[in-house]
Amino acid sequence: MSLNTSPPDSSNVTGDLAPWGQEDLPAPPPFTIRNLFRTIGPGAILLAGSIGGGEWLIGPTITVKYGMSILWIATVAIALQLLFNLEAIRYTLYTGEPILVGIMRLRPGSKFWAGGYIFAAVAQLGVPALAAGCASVLFATFAGRMAGDGDATALHLLTYLIIAITVGILLSGKTIERMLEYFSWVMITFIFSFLITVNLLFVPFSHWLKTLTGFFQFGSLPANLDPLLLATFAATAGSGGIGNLVITNWYRDKGFGMGAKVGSITSAFSHSEMQLSPVGKVFPITEENLTNWNSWWKYVSADQVWLWGMGCLIGMFLNVNLATAVIPENTNMEHLAAGAFQARYMAEQLWTGFWWLALLNGFWVLMSTHLSNTDVLIRTVTDIVWVASPHLRERRKMNISRLYYFFLTIATIWGLFAVNWGHAIQLFKILGAVAGPVLAIAALQILIINTKLLPQQLKPPLWRRGALIVCAICYGSLSAAFIWDLFFSPK
Repeated sequence: MSLNTSPPDSSNVTGDLAPWGQEDLPAPPPFTIRNLFRTIGPGAILLAGSIGGGEWLIGPTITVKYGMSILWIATVAIALQLLFNLEAIRYTLYTGEPILVGIMRLRPGSKFWAGGYIFAAVAQLGVPALAAGCASVLFATFAGRMAGDGDATALHLLTYLIIAITVGILLSGKTIERMLEYFSWVMITFIFSFLITVNLLFVPFSHWLKTLTGFFQFGSLPANLDPLLLATFAATAGSGGIGNLVITNWYRDKGFGMGAKVGSITSAFSHSEMQLSPVGKVFPITEENLTNWNSWWKYVSADQVWLWGMGCLIGMFLNVNLATAVIPENTNMEHLAAGAFQARYMAEQLWTGFWWLALLNGFWVLMSTHLSNTDVLIRTVTDIVWVASPHLRERRKMNISRLYYFFLTIATIWGLFAVNWGHAIQLFKILGAVAGPVLAIAALQILIINTKLLPQQLKPPLWRRGALIVCAICYGSLSAAFIWDLFFSPK
């Protein structure tokens, strides 16, 4: 079979950024069980970042209030975001560039999209909503009761402690991605072990079936549903907007595909001298490179489909199954510390020792998401600025790690003030309001990138292109409904 061995003409496809370099695609390790667990990992970081918002906070909140028939939204959302993630990763495997760099190659130019996505990242993740949730769980653990109106000062101090611990974690390790991956595996193992054990021991099988049925009651929506809460649930049942895009940054830093040729963001104490290239490299279309491409895609599928996708569905099921079994129907948990609220009911309905065990689990759930969200925010801004500003890259002693920690410092100082703006659910709704438009717009941009910038042999099949269009329509419609309700619906 004759193959076109040249990449696309870079002068026609790479926009106002520098054209790609060219090298052969590195071969992945042989596909074995041992190599599988050594190679995958970005999906674990994304799962750890997903489980605290949609699964622990919003999922129980919305199902206790409106019933489990709404869970089909999670099924659709996770499926659409899974395909969204895979198509974003497709670009990174080929170029070594995060998908946001690919978006910056589109018209009207890199500066326009750089500003737009920095604004979206700050708007979605600039308020540390999950740090406030962690604080409420820690308070309840030490005080033996849920926080009240007179405990604001203690909650703020605990929130500041959580933010400081997060900074300490992001300072450690060889690469930031590697350290995040390590913490994510530990937290996921504890969280799922606890949830599976409690559900098996204390939730009746009949309730399991009722919960499971809710994931397939497609089209069912309760009356008087809060549009913003619905939009937040649809976004955070998966990863919610910016997090879905930054998965490709972790794939690059992990060295998947051509990511091995461009470098990574190292931690503050790493001695690596390898500088992150602002420009990716692509490979010629040869038989060997296509074979390596297919092998890499097996690892990507395992990481995204089985680890992240199934992890999100199982995490949502276990959290909702437990919450709806012990918390009375129609309870409004929006103005309460949802994690501590669940722990109180578990202690009252099941066993008093679950007060501390559930709070410990809740802390790890929320902490994992806060840690991931913090890195997502800083990584997004850092990578965009690094690519968009050649003058900054040319400054003496400037490298990508210093830039990362500069923005981390700014975000930490900002977070100390922004966290006082409301309780965890209020703050988390801000994330949901921004995530929908991001998913809708980015889905169409990924479609354009993968059909115009990639060689014919690597372009997505038609059904995946259709899935991106459906993703854009669904999240665009949710965003439009929220805007209509906010500004035009009679109150």
